[in-house]
Amino acid sequence: MLLRRRSVCLEKSICLHEYAGLQQVVLDTTWKIQYNTVCQLGKQRFYYKCIKKEGDYRMQEKKNILTYEGLKKYEEELHELKVVKRQEVAQKIKEAREQGDLSENAEYDAAKDEQRDIEARIEELEKILKNAEVVVEEEVDLDKISIGCRVKLLDIEYSEELEYKIVGSTEANSLKGKISNESPVGKALLGRKIGDTVEVETQAGTFSYKVLEIQRSN
Repeated sequence: MLLRRRSVCLEKSICLHEYAGLQQVVLDTTWKIQYNTVCQLGKQRFYYKCIKKEGDYRMQEKKNILTYEGLKKYEEELHELKVVKRQEVAQKIKEAREQGDLSENAEYDAAKDEQRDIEARIEELEKILKNAEVVVEEEVDLDKISIGCRVKLLDIEYSEELEYKIVGSTEANSLKGKISNESPVGKALLGRKIGDTVEVETQAGTFSYKVLEIQRSN
């Protein structure tokens, strides 16, 4: 449970500056601050949660940008966990209990660990889907690179062609050629057009790519 040390109503507009990864948020007089998440106000640090005085309004959570493919993948995984895996692990626990003494029952401990993992993943998936924003790939603008499109690049230094799909951070998987819009490469590519040369700064150095093709991924 989040701690609430005290709350205060603001008399005029203030700005909570970026701190500990939080994006800058401007609050007006209709908001009150309840301290529970670390932030910086001027030179002081507070714990806060922003709650609207009237109505059930909260600070908007970060959206999980998903392609339709990613949405279906998470929905199917959630269904499998809830309908199949939950029942399977419940049966394992039941059978382990029937063996008697649980104090040194490795099968029971393993089943309980599996159950915890399943429930944690279910909670994670439900949060992802609750805040999902789905990209309609059929409506992706092919005049420039955006989330949901597939791009073909030329690595200028090595004269090598590369192909990536631009996705949200939740769906990113570099082994499958899916790069996040928040990654250095993804950020540098967004908004670029065919023929553009893009320089990407990473911890490993600076790389140059030329945009060869922009396609829909489906």
